[in-house]
Amino acid sequence: MSNEHSSKLYERALQFIPGGVNSPVRAFKGVGGNPLFFKGGDGAYLIDVDDNRYVDYVGAWGPLILGHRHPSVVKALTDQLDRGLAYGASTEAEVQIAEKICQLVPSIERVRLVTSGTEATMSAIRLARAYTRRDRIVKFEGCYHGHVDGLLVKAGSGALTLGEPDSLGVPRAYTELTHVLPFNSIEAVNQFFDTQGDEIACVIVEPVAGNMNCVPPLPGFLEALRKCCSKHGSVLIFDEVMTGFRVARGGAQAVYGVTPDLTTLGKVIGGGLPVGAFGGKQEIMELIAPSGAVYQAGTLSGSPLAVAAGLAMLELVSAPNFYSELESKAKTLLSGLRERAAAAKVPFTSNQVGGMFGCFFNDEDKVTKFSQVMAGNLDHFQTFFHVMLDNGVYLAPSAYEAGFISAAHSEKEIQLTLDAAEQAFNKIASSSA
Repeated sequence: MSNEHSSKLYERALQFIPGGVNSPVRAFKGVGGNPLFFKGGDGAYLIDVDDNRYVDYVGAWGPLILGHRHPSVVKALTDQLDRGLAYGASTEAEVQIAEKICQLVPSIERVRLVTSGTEATMSAIRLARAYTRRDRIVKFEGCYHGHVDGLLVKAGSGALTLGEPDSLGVPRAYTELTHVLPFNSIEAVNQFFDTQGDEIACVIVEPVAGNMNCVPPLPGFLEALRKCCSKHGSVLIFDEVMTGFRVARGGAQAVYGVTPDLTTLGKVIGGGLPVGAFGGKQEIMELIAPSGAVYQAGTLSGSPLAVAAGLAMLELVSAPNFYSELESKAKTLLSGLRERAAAAKVPFTSNQVGGMFGCFFNDEDKVTKFSQVMAGNLDHFQTFFHVMLDNGVYLAPSAYEAGFISAAHSEKEIQLTLDAAEQAFNKIASSSA
């Protein structure tokens, strides 16, 4: 495939945009080569500026659960465009989407719309601190909750140490209130809460980790978080910006039967447009201004365009069997990938929750923790990524990002993907011989 136009655009971008991209993972630093520039999407496909078509498993990082340019979403946006772009004031559609979210996610009794997932997690933590009158929070290694100063934290030298800043420009004082524990370690959670639980304002977790690829919770892990938070009066926050309405109609909390106090949302509820939300128990949410003294505001919160697209999206994913069909497609894809990897004798395993999946070049049968993710063979992933790309399949350009299948993917796209994967695994095998 020719990528001449993408290469020229990247050279132009480098002159005006730091690193040539507006979000780091787009830069292809994790796979090598130059990033692609896209001009369109069509169902299960992305189309780049050189007119190459790719089966898309990124889906704008999750929200395009219906595929690109679904007619109902496009119509909702077109109708709203005829009425206006933004008002800076309340609309009936905001009420409608709030009602829909509360209906589909029973743990959310009140919800506040914002403009990004980062804003949602930042606001939820501020709210939890106000509700508990405590400052310290807990997050988990390998989970990402946006680029908030207090959450850009890596683990210290031991499981119970305070976090260290994970980015330049983040003062240590911001991260000293953040504790980082190993994801899926019930023992670490219980040990920590036994000694410091009464000082913790909240625990924030991706119920299915999607930022160290896709790592589901082990049996009992989310239950242990719920138990510890309830015992010590801490707020349990599920960051479902990625998983909400993605892995199931009621999010990951519906899949695993664990109820958080607060939930953050994004992605799907905007139909692909910038949006976020946080919500939960009424007694906690009523502390948000103007009901209470926790300040949060946003000029473009409840954007008419984002809400219109989100309402159309939520209506369609509420259809019977929508999620079971999505899950079935992902299972077919992943079983095919594992079969071809085994035939080529390439170490490979996968995880899946609904239409969200992860692929790992690991010797182990199951990847359940951050250290296993980091032990994956990056050379194999890079080879796999580029062979797939050359054969018309677009995966996330990082070994640490989850993949997503959409309702627009059919047997044809899955077979095209598996044919490309066979070539990729064979190339890995021959280069490793």
